[in-house]
Amino acid sequence: MTAISSLGYVKVAVADPDAWRIFAFDVIGFAEGSGPDPDAIYLRMDEHVARLVLVPGDTDKVLAIGWEVRDHRALALAREAVEKAGIAVTTLTVTEADTGGVEEAISFADPSGTTVEIFHGPVLDHSPVVGKHGNRFVTDGLGLGHAVLPVPDLDAAFRFYTEVLGFLPRGAFRLPTPPEYGPMRIRFLGVNQRHHSLALIPSGGKEGSGLVHIMVEVDRLDDVGRALDRVNKAGYHLSSTLGRHTNDKMISFYVRTPGGWDLEFGTEGVLVDETTYTAEEMTADSYWGHDWNRS
Repeated sequence: MTAISSLGYVKVAVADPDAWRIFAFDVIGFAEGSGPDPDAIYLRMDEHVARLVLVPGDTDKVLAIGWEVRDHRALALAREAVEKAGIAVTTLTVTEADTGGVEEAISFADPSGTTVEIFHGPVLDHSPVVGKHGNRFVTDGLGLGHAVLPVPDLDAAFRFYTEVLGFLPRGAFRLPTPPEYGPMRIRFLGVNQRHHSLALIPSGGKEGSGLVHIMVEVDRLDDVGRALDRVNKAGYHLSSTLGRHTNDKMISFYVRTPGGWDLEFGTEGVLVDETTYTAEEMTADSYWGHDWNRS
């Protein structure tokens, strides 16, 4: 497998922290994590002190995508590969690493300008993970879930993540575009048995949050249904109805977050056997459901 083992965390600036607290804790059911910034919101899913960190800001924007590696040696190899690709790398100071809840980390910008952090040694909280609704998130050996990023140059981003960072291609979905534009695809990339921990989608390069969506997985279909009930009852925008995807087999729905990007909330994601897997091109994103035609 690749040196990167999982999607460790995502840090996002949020313009309305109060709205996020209601959404994250009361509606979705994250547990409250901990951290040094009294103004930040730390969302906990497992023993990691926080998987999602929401920092108050003027606009909603992704601040960093954190990828975990095994240890110091793996981090050094990742740094060597990134620098060899001509990208400047910064080592987080001890204070910065402590603030981020990790032992050691490096930071750099990917070809699309997204800040990437690679780290090892996450700080753990061994107390029970207690969210308001009892969700049990699926993270063990698989990480947070997956992140979908808009990229202005899909080929450049795909080459970077596969050839430099060693992500594994896990298929594509061809977008319906006019013939004169040529084939355009969403690319799915994995680093462990989770079908994809990262997806790259072509973007016109417009300013925005820098996120299309983040997926989190729970271990019971009933918890997905109950979360969907809460989302509907609270009046949040349902970006997509409940459905099952063709690639990762996830049964999920998509809800618009207070930050303007979507959260995919799902269950029953497939585990990939890399010894037999071959990349494919999907011709439909779902077997059923996932109606995106929402007002």
